[in-house]
Amino acid sequence: MKQRASTRTRLATDIGGTFTDVAAFDERSGRLLLGKALSTPARLVDGIAGSVAKAGGRYADAGAFLHGSTIAINTLLERTGAKTALLTTEGFRDVYEIGRINRPDAYNLYFRKHVPLVERALRLEVRERITAEGEVHIPLDEASVHAACDRLEAEGVDAVAIMLLHCYVDPAHEARVKAIVRQRLPRAFVTASHELSQEYREFERCSTVAANAYIGPVVSAYLGGIDAHLKRSGFGGSFLLVQSTGGLYEAHQARSQCVRMLESGPAAGVIGAQALCRALGVGDAVAFDMGGTTAKAGVIHKGEALTTGAALIGGYNQALPVQIPMMDIFEVGTGGGSIATVDPSGALKVGPQSAGAEPGPACYGRGGTLATVTDANLLLGRLGANRFLGGEMQLDAAAAERALREHVAEPLGIDSVRAAEGILRIAATAMSYAVKAVSTERGLDAAAFALIAYGGAGPLHASSIAREIGMQRVIVPRAPGHFCAFGMLFSDLRYDRVRTWFTRLGDVSFDAIERVYAGLIEDGRKALAASGVEPARIAVARAADMRYVGQEHPVTVALPPEVFRRRSREALKRRFDEEHLQRYGTCAPEEQAEIVSLRATVTGAMKKPPLERTARGGRSPLASAGCGRREVYFAELGKASATPTYAREGLRAGNRIEGPALIEEHASTTVLLPGDRLKVDAFGNLDIEVGRRTK
Repeated sequence: MKQRASTRTRLATDIGGTFTDVAAFDERSGRLLLGKALSTPARLVDGIAGSVAKAGGRYADAGAFLHGSTIAINTLLERTGAKTALLTTEGFRDVYEIGRINRPDAYNLYFRKHVPLVERALRLEVRERITAEGEVHIPLDEASVHAACDRLEAEGVDAVAIMLLHCYVDPAHEARVKAIVRQRLPRAFVTASHELSQEYREFERCSTVAANAYIGPVVSAYLGGIDAHLKRSGFGGSFLLVQSTGGLYEAHQARSQCVRMLESGPAAGVIGAQALCRALGVGDAVAFDMGGTTAKAGVIHKGEALTTGAALIGGYNQALPVQIPMMDIFEVGTGGGSIATVDPSGALKVGPQSAGAEPGPACYGRGGTLATVTDANLLLGRLGANRFLGGEMQLDAAAAERALREHVAEPLGIDSVRAAEGILRIAATAMSYAVKAVSTERGLDAAAFALIAYGGAGPLHASSIAREIGMQRVIVPRAPGHFCAFGMLFSDLRYDRVRTWFTRLGDVSFDAIERVYAGLIEDGRKALAASGVEPARIAVARAADMRYVGQEHPVTVALPPEVFRRRSREALKRRFDEEHLQRYGTCAPEEQAEIVSLRATVTGAMKKPPLERTARGGRSPLASAGCGRREVYFAELGKASATPTYAREGLRAGNRIEGPALIEEHASTTVLLPGDRLKVDAFGNLDIEVGRRTK
């Protein structure tokens, strides 16, 4: 008999490219219920409804509906957004296209610049100018705004982005332009840059507001559809979205500031990993999420998930910058559904193309014929054909073998087993780049970090990735296939505010800093109050972007309250030097520094689900936990071996297992490679000591 969630339930849903996950938390009883179903790309709410039903929840019983989705990032990367126009200051029409003149790969003959989301014909100028000091140099010519609107009406644009020079100092002109455009084009999605970013750098602000306008109509309609579905189903609570920072914001705010949810789903997983680290006393860890389409990595350092004030979306070579706070996440196009192909030169490639949910890998039996990572895992015995999703979904081993043979093995002149093993090795190497990007490339020693592996496919590959990098510890949380949805239950309401404020550190007035922070914090508190959700408590954090005098790019430095109580410039400088040393391996204590921007984060804490402890057991698992043996091929052994398999639900705290072995559960399988050692901890997590890599 299925358990029913109560009226104090929070429903958390994560829509991925292949599966939709739901976690339902009953605040009164502390009970956590989980559900998983295939995503339904043609009508995503159907996948949500299916997952909610499998979790035993009802919309009408829930007090809050939390949601994370890849709709925003996919719309941007796939270039399926709205017909968008850009209004900017006269003389600066081409700032968006010129960009920073970056050429990151100097010797690449095929290098291509970023392609703007707004074509040049739809980038129009209005006559006005505000100086960097906030003075009106040229008053706003409203006639030029109306003339631009005449053209936009004729072009039939769906969205309008507004970016006027130095509006971060004084947004009056931008606000007036937006009011005129909304009056003239009432059906268009209209967004102004000062509403998203109050930092300098006109190209980055322009790119940010253009991205918000481009994805705005698609994301707004998507959220409106979910909202309507919830109301029809009797839901009367708060509809909250996960931001790229991992914090929550209200749906009506999300519909106008869509760009803040670009990394919505992945950020929630990092928040869940942070909560797990705190419970286990782990200070440093890499959060690794592998689903059906992509693999993502974020980092927890000294107990805190690291964020960034800006990110490049779409890869460094052709990326468009987005200047908003977000989780520091790196993504590669490798997932369970990633397609393996042999190119004309005879090289084996894995991804970034994915079979997704429709048609899915060949073994899903839904019409897919190309070989994928999931097919390779099935052929090698790492997945059980009759145990996928707890036996709810039968996998077709013959279809997987046929796809691997026809599309990989025969073109390479090798057998299917070697082809499958090659696919997994390439996938592991590609995914290790994501881990290195958020650790080694940030000045952190990845080998000293634990790897927290989740997502449906993460535990299958975690040990291989750890060996690739030299990491010695892997932690697989309970219900890893639902972990991003689970992580949302640890998210808090969060509003980040930032303002550019150039000041030499030697000239800093702490009274002036306090006034700026007071304005930022008040703005964040107002946004929190507008969410309509009553948090358990409110917390405020401060930070500053700092650099050495003469540098171009700053680093963000967290500023604890004691720095302001002491009013110590020396303490500020010391913290900056330490952060610079951590990030770049060098610092200059004798050089002068300056503040570039001030940041404040206002957080409304939500009640968190407790981490349930699991029953104690002996050193050896109970006999009932064993599921027999099956033949699994391991490259470390050079052959297939009769490998013991265990049902994770039958394991108890204190149980120990030596690899090779498989631990199976409803939405995931953990692979212990030969030489690995596993211990089940007090919370039921699989704590793995990684064996040495063998050639």
